[in-house]
Amino acid sequence: MTARELAPELPAALPWVNVPHAPSLSDLRGRVVLLHFWNASNIHCQHLSSDLRLLENKYSDGLSVLGVHTPHFDAERQSNIVLQAVNRNYLRHPVANDFNFDVWRQYGVTSWPTVAVIDTEGGFAGLITGEGRREEIDALVGQMLDDASFNNSRNFEQSKPVSRPEPRMPLRFPGKLLVTEAQLFVADSGHNRILECTHEGQVRRQIGTGNAGYLDGRFDEAALNDPQGMCISKDMLYIADRGNHCVRRMRLISGEVETLAGDGTQGFPSFQEYESPAGLALNSPWDLALGNEKLHIAMTGQNQIWQYDLVRNRLLAFCGSGSHGRDDGDPTRATFARPTGLSFADQTLYVADSDSSSIRAVRADGRTTTLVGSDVYEFGDVDGLPAAARLQGAMGVSVDPGGQILWVADTYNNKLKAISLRGGGVKTINLPFKFQHPTDVVASPGRIWIANSGAHEIVRIDTGTGQAKRLPIGE
Repeated sequence: MTARELAPELPAALPWVNVPHAPSLSDLRGRVVLLHFWNASNIHCQHLSSDLRLLENKYSDGLSVLGVHTPHFDAERQSNIVLQAVNRNYLRHPVANDFNFDVWRQYGVTSWPTVAVIDTEGGFAGLITGEGRREEIDALVGQMLDDASFNNSRNFEQSKPVSRPEPRMPLRFPGKLLVTEAQLFVADSGHNRILECTHEGQVRRQIGTGNAGYLDGRFDEAALNDPQGMCISKDMLYIADRGNHCVRRMRLISGEVETLAGDGTQGFPSFQEYESPAGLALNSPWDLALGNEKLHIAMTGQNQIWQYDLVRNRLLAFCGSGSHGRDDGDPTRATFARPTGLSFADQTLYVADSDSSSIRAVRADGRTTTLVGSDVYEFGDVDGLPAAARLQGAMGVSVDPGGQILWVADTYNNKLKAISLRGGGVKTINLPFKFQHPTDVVASPGRIWIANSGAHEIVRIDTGTGQAKRLPIGE
């Protein structure tokens, strides 16, 4: 094997968020090392993390993965935010907070996700960019380890997973909420389950075993994987099963869970109509909203909005070209950037477009406009008229029952904000409660419900008094 140029050593001052001592490349000689350059809010990094987890298990006696996190948003420069992202994505290897992009520049990285490959002698073998390249990485790692075995230079010591876990709490990173007249449904995403509760937080039923998996059946036998958005139509509960890349539904009376669309694997469906969506590979559906007998789906993994026609049983692309951006216009011209929140009212679909820190409005014909926000890399914390207002990574949106206010979970600003649908601008709602990475908001008559994901809790706000109450779910 021809010797490669040595990979640059990691800076001594680089902060690591989940290990007490900084690892060094020189100490890992004899092992293949993958430097995983990723971002907490990047959906493609989430997809690649799943692939790397499989490779870590396969080559535990010869492969080491080191994560290098770089920020998109200002909030992501904070090590506590990076650590929560590590735990949310079940990363069990050392992760550094490269908040000044020092290692990023050192290795010539230009986009997320990127993997820098380092051979057993410390040689830099190059960069592999983008998701969906597990087989290529697998083959390269396998060949490098075989070469090292042949040259008697391989370290066969088993890698040890590292962990700095979240506090043990009844909920773990709750994602999305659904509120009916008498029920509260909580996507307890980190526990891979849906909890059906009373408005006071008493758990009535758990949907899903709590173990990540993909299995239909009775509600207490079915398996989900990072479930997120939900909605109800008649006697059916629909679930965006993000980690399984599919949409599930449960019959509320019998409790039977079945797959409506998706086959449990990630795919890239084209802009067309599908007659057999249960066999179609989808791409990280994140939220759902019902309108006009159609299930609107935030297809986050390919930056589009899709629809499932509940009358015709057809799945079709609704709007978004699939490119990552914030362009308005007709269905095939408009672009989205990680849409994660949906709310439907008055023949309009409102979208929390997280990567662009924007709130978008989509008409029934698929034409998209921007209510608040500017561009993918322009964000902030500014109230006022829509043209000047700024959000930071907002993930949840809900139309008020009165139809004049759009409530926003401004995720990385840790705030609840209100947008006037009558042109009055954006306003922060000041409450005597500390929000931590709120990922969803739902408005119901007299109440607002918040998935306070970073604090692993659900908060209910009385709009009359302004009182905020943490619900004792699962306690």
